[in-house]
Amino acid sequence: MAIYGKLEAREAPSNTKGPIHWAKENLFKSILSSILTLFSFYLMYITIPPLLDWMIFDATWSGTKEEIVNNGARWIFIAEKFNLFMYGFYPPEEYWRPNSVIILLLVAVYAFNKINNTRARVAIILAFPVITFYLVSGGIFGLEHVETEKWGGLMLTILVASVGIIASFPIGVIFALGRQSHMPIIRSISIGYIEFIRGVPLITLLFMSSVILPLFFPEGMDFNKLLRALIGITLFQAAYIAEVVRGGLQAIPTGQYEAADSLGLTYWKKMGLIILPQALKISIPNLVGSFISLFKDTTLILIIGLFDVLAMVNLTSKDTNWLGFETEGYVFVTMIYWVICFSMSKYAQSVATKYNTER
Repeated sequence: MAIYGKLEAREAPSNTKGPIHWAKENLFKSILSSILTLFSFYLMYITIPPLLDWMIFDATWSGTKEEIVNNGARWIFIAEKFNLFMYGFYPPEEYWRPNSVIILLLVAVYAFNKINNTRARVAIILAFPVITFYLVSGGIFGLEHVETEKWGGLMLTILVASVGIIASFPIGVIFALGRQSHMPIIRSISIGYIEFIRGVPLITLLFMSSVILPLFFPEGMDFNKLLRALIGITLFQAAYIAEVVRGGLQAIPTGQYEAADSLGLTYWKKMGLIILPQALKISIPNLVGSFISLFKDTTLILIIGLFDVLAMVNLTSKDTNWLGFETEGYVFVTMIYWVICFSMSKYAQSVATKYNTER
């Protein structure tokens, strides 16, 4: 026998979409959140309009220094010194060579993301530094030789950061594996290297590579300052990459190691085919954070007499014809660093999304 009852009317579904709901949930969810939101709006109100006036509306974009009449930013300083900021003292007629390197870098990053062949990826990683060096340095295939003392600006910043990242990555992975090794000697050497390097500031390593390292060379043998800087930066970054990768290795479940052993795989096949790919996938966010830190730390090469983009701003601001224009230079460099670091972060996010197999 069927029993019928009266059902109460259900409430209408709540509106969980739209800007009003988003603002309520994210900006005004509590009294404290509302106070912080209103305070933030007030700070934006008193800072953004004057900043826009200074940077854009009252700025001087063209002309000469004598024609400046507004109190805004004087971007003519950037236009006047732009080539120095980008290329340092590199010969103007050879600017196409560092420009070609930037294009090659973008192509290499795109190809690395699209190609799934491991050997092709390794070839890209190994070939890029070699092609970059000979293209910028010259001396072969009819290219004019340009001494490294003339390299500078953003070109030098990108070059040092790129070579430092590419060269330090395999070294860091090897030391990470060494720290996880069951062989006491290899494990001790890896731990000693990582802990020593991580306990020393980069500026100290750069100073040692520039001043102390040549003392161990044979008589008459010498490395230029750029090569010394690259050695110091590579050794420094490798230690931090090793720690990041070690964290990824420790996050791999024990069952993965046991499964690889049950298949009879050798140590290197087990690591290369099963363990390391998972560890590197887990480590992508921390690796990118380390790469971004290295990119910003390249400003320290000034300590050994190399002029990156920030050092070029400091140098050009001492020009007696352009005294008092350093603020615009620092703002310009800040925007450059932000754009590059933000692009690296977004690219890493896309890579992490691509290899996320747990969705």
